[in-house]
Amino acid sequence: MALNRPLEAIEESDLQALVDNQVAERKTFEYKAVLPGNADADKKEFLADVSSFANASGGDLIYGIREQSGVPVELSGLELSDVDAEILRLESCIQTAIAPRLFRIVETHPVVLPTKQRYAIVVRIRKSWAAPHMVTFKNDAKFFSRNSRGKYQLDVSELRSAFLLSETLAERIRTFRTERLSTILAGEAPEAWDESASKIVLHIVPFGAFELSTNPNLGLLTQVDHVRLLEPLRLSSGGFPAPQYNFDGLLVSVQDSYTQIFRNGSIESVDTSILSASRERRFTSGSIYETRLLQAMKRYLHAQQRLDVELPLLVMVSLLGVKGYAIRFDINDFFLDDHRIDRSNLIVSEILIDSYDCDLTGIMKPIFDTIANAAKWSRSMNYSEDGTSLLTDLE
Repeated sequence: MALNRPLEAIEESDLQALVDNQVAERKTFEYKAVLPGNADADKKEFLADVSSFANASGGDLIYGIREQSGVPVELSGLELSDVDAEILRLESCIQTAIAPRLFRIVETHPVVLPTKQRYAIVVRIRKSWAAPHMVTFKNDAKFFSRNSRGKYQLDVSELRSAFLLSETLAERIRTFRTERLSTILAGEAPEAWDESASKIVLHIVPFGAFELSTNPNLGLLTQVDHVRLLEPLRLSSGGFPAPQYNFDGLLVSVQDSYTQIFRNGSIESVDTSILSASRERRFTSGSIYETRLLQAMKRYLHAQQRLDVELPLLVMVSLLGVKGYAIRFDINDFFLDDHRIDRSNLIVSEILIDSYDCDLTGIMKPIFDTIANAAKWSRSMNYSEDGTSLLTDLE
């Protein structure tokens, strides 16, 4: 993107620097001197621009900069009496005339230009993993993408390839999970342990993990300020080992637990101690494993954000070797036989995270409810009936 800054932090000086340095348009950003009007042709052009960014690599549409042959020549600004109304008009157009809808991947931000007493507007569009998106305006359906020369309409072969990529993406992530679980069950994980022990496995996989361009700088997580971000599910009571490089990426290992971050930004964390809270009686505490997962996810999402791992992410939890285990939610609940799991492996359906600033307790509730259902509970009893989390020690 032209503006490698958080959207809300962009100021007049950032936009003026684009003009002063003659930063030419490219695949990931484009300049516009004026906002699109209300004429049908203007709306079609705007929708084509937005969808082309979403169907390609994402980028910024910058309104209020005049350009010649793609090179910015003036930060002219926009004279607007009601900037909020203009933003609402643009966002409404996007949400009603692009399919599938661009859910939470488009942000619009006004930039005050004090020296000109005007505004600029930056529309930031992230790459969509539900592509291709189609412009559906006045019965004129078209698909657009972008290259270094700007937007263009997809031809039949490109459109077919885009649909095939979209269909295979989720399947590739599920295949990755299946292969990793097979490796763990076969005793080929990077940590040696009792293969018969029950295991809890957490995977957090970016949608873009299998793109060739995905190559985060894992070395950032070896810095002193960030080494604890990869701490495994089982919190260390003593000294904490620093991350070590291995063939797959970076590994942190403590007794009975490890965290592996792969070179594509995916994270795998495995533990053999949390579920086996009492191997003799074969029960585990719902409060303990839910708390540990939430604490770990907070750390791991921070790590992925530090690496600029692109959203969205798929979160997947698996419980292995748990047949006959009971889940206990209340220390006074001794009716364990009423709440035993009837199968060895629980491979819980994935959930999606599309923001690093999210409510983890709310997002993880469907996973926790599914696991509780497997032990014959109506839901996770760490949540009230209205869905409010009752867990407290999540820091």
